[in-house]
Amino acid sequence: MPRFAANISMLFAELPYLERFAAAAAAGFKAVEILSPYEFAAKETQRALLANGLELLLINAPPPNYTGGVPGYAAQPGNSDRFQRDIRRVLRYGDVLGVGIIHVMAGYAKGEEARDSFVNNLRWAADFAPQQQFTIEPLNAGDQPGYFLDDYNLAAEVLDVVNRPNVGLQYDAYHAQMIHGDAAKVWDTFGSRAVHVQIGAAPSRCEPGTGPVDFEELFRTIDNSEYKGWVSAEYTPSTVTTEDSLTWMRGWCEGED
Repeated sequence: MPRFAANISMLFAELPYLERFAAAAAAGFKAVEILSPYEFAAKETQRALLANGLELLLINAPPPNYTGGVPGYAAQPGNSDRFQRDIRRVLRYGDVLGVGIIHVMAGYAKGEEARDSFVNNLRWAADFAPQQQFTIEPLNAGDQPGYFLDDYNLAAEVLDVVNRPNVGLQYDAYHAQMIHGDAAKVWDTFGSRAVHVQIGAAPSRCEPGTGPVDFEELFRTIDNSEYKGWVSAEYTPSTVTTEDSLTWMRGWCEGED
């Protein structure tokens, strides 16, 4: 059975940040991911994780520029010095939290120069921190217009050129469905490259149970593959509370007992 985790940047958002950890643990989650934890001191997040027996799976990088910059820029030419400084900062932050995966966001750029910048920055990060797992994730152009990494074929090309064992694919069923129209086929084609999985229904990005993706079948396919990582719920609940949106998980777990 897949091991389900909670993205507490999107789930339990009805609660203050530091209260979400206890809520996730109470709902049965053993691990969480946080898109951008940098507004809080690492020690605060560390205490919340430890107090609730939670593993931190993933954070995004580079950290946002709170003066109004975009949250990712690894593919934007001319930013290599800043990228290296910020990745060093992220690694120090992640070391306190024991984070498993750092998702490197490409940012908004297009063309060969952007591709080269992304590849070079990923290679630098992988070589600078060879024990750290990094991921890249395609985001759909409807939600993120102008984002460099907007296609799974492009992600595969980038991974081939980067050619580092600690840089892998982050598969998201929502984005896969929105980009290519068939999340299951995307998994069949690219799932062997995945080191992290996220889920959300398309096109609403709410909990599994609406839209064209057959999540029960997708979960079985993932479960029967060589993927051994977590499956993280990354969606905006359609219900008033996150707890009320978790019927999909309870139903799956009960059905697999």
